[in-house]
Amino acid sequence: MFDLDKWSEIWATVRRHKLRTGLTAFGVFWGIFMLVVLLGAGKGFRNGVEGEFNVAKNAVFVWTQRTSVPYAGLKVGRFIQLTNDDVATLEREVPEAAVILPRSSLDGTFTVQYGTKSSSFSVNGEYPGYPAVEALHLTSGRFINNIDIRDRRKVAVIGDRVAEVLFGAANPMGQQIRIKGIFFRVVGLFKGEGKPENAQERAQTIIIPLTALQVTFNQVNQVGYFAFLPKTGVPAALVETKVKQVLARQHKVAPTDERAFGSANVEEEYARVQGLFTGISGFSWLVSIGTILAGIIGVSNIMLIVVKERTKEIGIRKALGATPWSIVSLIVQESIVITAAAGLLGLLFGTALMAGINALIAGQNVGFFANPQVDIGVAATAVALLVVAGAVAGLVPAMKAAQVQPVVALKDE
Repeated sequence: MFDLDKWSEIWATVRRHKLRTGLTAFGVFWGIFMLVVLLGAGKGFRNGVEGEFNVAKNAVFVWTQRTSVPYAGLKVGRFIQLTNDDVATLEREVPEAAVILPRSSLDGTFTVQYGTKSSSFSVNGEYPGYPAVEALHLTSGRFINNIDIRDRRKVAVIGDRVAEVLFGAANPMGQQIRIKGIFFRVVGLFKGEGKPENAQERAQTIIIPLTALQVTFNQVNQVGYFAFLPKTGVPAALVETKVKQVLARQHKVAPTDERAFGSANVEEEYARVQGLFTGISGFSWLVSIGTILAGIIGVSNIMLIVVKERTKEIGIRKALGATPWSIVSLIVQESIVITAAAGLLGLLFGTALMAGINALIAGQNVGFFANPQVDIGVAATAVALLVVAGAVAGLVPAMKAAQVQPVVALKDE
């Protein structure tokens, strides 16, 4: 590799056949370029989709619907109302759940007032465990705590749009707002995040303690639905199944009634998404490696032509005492140089394209696409693949060159 004479010969060969060398190298260049672009784009889509998951990736949500099977003398179509008693029962009978979060909300939107200003916003009743289940970006103050729940405190954490409409540029912290004529003190401010429609909805939401919502707005002992987080190592599907079984016993629902409870398993949804992107990544590697192999075959064919063109030269070298290894190393080195140079250019151009796209979309919400990037491990693997591919591409022509007999070579003309 450090023989200057070999490098001079390789450079002279490339200069004599610029077009042929360029077209041959383009196949390798395009294969690596496609690999980088496809994997970078796949990473961008993965980042974008994962960014849409504003809830914990192993969360489970369970709510009630109407029964579809008669049971214990109770008729079909019965609506099941979840209660505070269910919380204690679930904590006792579903030890696999690390977080049990009862939740509720006021139906529709309600006029909220501060001084002479008023507007309609959503009002949700939550527990302190809410941020563990759904992402919450507090920009000021605090969230609901256990004392708020215990004492049914009339406190509120408001979205940034609520603060903008009711308070303008003033600081909302510690101020009193009226929800359906009832005063609540603002103790926290959060920013709406996620997809544009979700961020807008969250920004127009007011969160109050669930216990305060129940006693203030005539929802005594009523829970809207539950959110759960399983303990480490526990499948979310296990928690989902056990919760439904416990609630079915608690509310006299037939074990065979599959419509009485609705549920959403985020862990399963996330696993499906990950499976999709694993497939996309595999497809990207398959397409790119196929293109690279085509380029390598092209390099190998060109090197065979080079060997044939230089048969007489090789014969003279061997007649003057050149070893088979010196002949093999010259051909293999030339092959490695062509493939490595083309591949590194493909890697450089692909990385530059991803960086350019990333710069264009930086700070913008473009849906299911964010921060396309090339993994360092992928780049290292691609470079290693190039070196090996270059050696393999030149090996067959090199072995053929090493077998040239000087007498036969000199008669070749």
